[in-house]
Amino acid sequence: MPMKVGVIGAGAAGLAAAYDLVNAGHSATVYEAAPFVGGQASTIEVGGAPLERGYHHLFTNDKAMLDLMEELGVGGSMRWIPSRVSTYANGKIYPFVTPFDLLRFKPLSILDRFKLGLLTLRLQRLKDWRSLEHLTAAQWIQSAGTEGIYKNMWDPLLRGKFGKYHDRVAMPWLWSKFQSRVKSRKGLFGREMLGYPEKSFDEIFEALVAHVESHGGAVHLKTRVERILVDENRATGLRIRRDGGDVAEESFDMVLATAPSFNFMELVDLPDEYRERVAGVHYMAAVVVILEMSHPLTDSYWMNIADDDVPFLGLIEHTNLMPVENYGGNYVLYVTNYLDREDEMFKMSQDELVAHYLPHLKKFNPDFDESWVKKVHYNAVSAAQPIIEPGYSARIPAHKTPVDGLYLANTTQIYPEDRGTNYSVRMGRDVARMMMAQTR
Repeated sequence: MPMKVGVIGAGAAGLAAAYDLVNAGHSATVYEAAPFVGGQASTIEVGGAPLERGYHHLFTNDKAMLDLMEELGVGGSMRWIPSRVSTYANGKIYPFVTPFDLLRFKPLSILDRFKLGLLTLRLQRLKDWRSLEHLTAAQWIQSAGTEGIYKNMWDPLLRGKFGKYHDRVAMPWLWSKFQSRVKSRKGLFGREMLGYPEKSFDEIFEALVAHVESHGGAVHLKTRVERILVDENRATGLRIRRDGGDVAEESFDMVLATAPSFNFMELVDLPDEYRERVAGVHYMAAVVVILEMSHPLTDSYWMNIADDDVPFLGLIEHTNLMPVENYGGNYVLYVTNYLDREDEMFKMSQDELVAHYLPHLKKFNPDFDESWVKKVHYNAVSAAQPIIEPGYSARIPAHKTPVDGLYLANTTQIYPEDRGTNYSVRMGRDVARMMMAQTR
């Protein structure tokens, strides 16, 4: 029997769920507080072309997103490019294009380079992440490797990404990173291949919205959900506030929330045990500064920063992946940081943050001049990276909440993999199937 489903959030998970629901003959209405779709993969305009507010790419094993693109008829726009990755440490840039580049990484001793190579192979071949779940990434590296490997490479990388939580992150997070990268290489010793849609990820989200709307669904932007309506422990609808301030209540048979956990808990009363699970994950915020420049900064696409003297986590030079001509001749550089929401840098204005960052760009290119910067874009996301701690599989909140007809699908439930558009699509479609199975 067809059902009416209300979906909170027009990101990858919400739109993918709505897509499958309308394909099965159900009604799906998506509500998005922002004036755009795509969530963290939404776009701005640079040089006349769409560009993600936060850097995005795909790996060759990102099957969920690649399959969805084929279904939508946009698979032909995917471009696969050999990646150019490097690491900045001790004041120098070290390429990491092939596994052999590890042998030239001088911050590690010759013995530690060799041991890190063996450690990498071990992780790449390990298929059962459950054997790692009781350990943090820091514990595993220190016990399986050496103190030099941890101190000179992984400690600064983990601190840069997770700040004061660097020694609490579960090892399956790091395992999943190695799995994605090795599967995206052409052969064990080949180069990593990264994918990017020629017209940006916006093309995928536009196709999803068009499909949902053409099959009887709806996507409402600038519409905030204020409350999930519940009657006798069953979700019955949503209270929404439109951009103009009008408040309305809409009835639904089921509700899917894709909001961050701290937002979700404000929308509905939950039993204590489930609420504790939802509240038990801390989110790191992300701050991304996008610079449109007249010159390239480096020849790397992805620059990991393993140096405490640099106040940001990484440099992603998008126009070292896609042609600069796509963006009106502007070179595109993302300067990225994961920060605690209480961090002083998270509280800085765009101008303050840019002034703080720019002098450090000379470390990567001595010729850099601030006159190269033609335009600045700023994006802050308060729920960017959940901190997943050891033993999480026993504490992860179920998608089906204790409130009948209410489901949750957010990045805290992507495990053991790290969050990303591919896994959000997979999760959204999985939860849509759960919801439809309940009606049979």
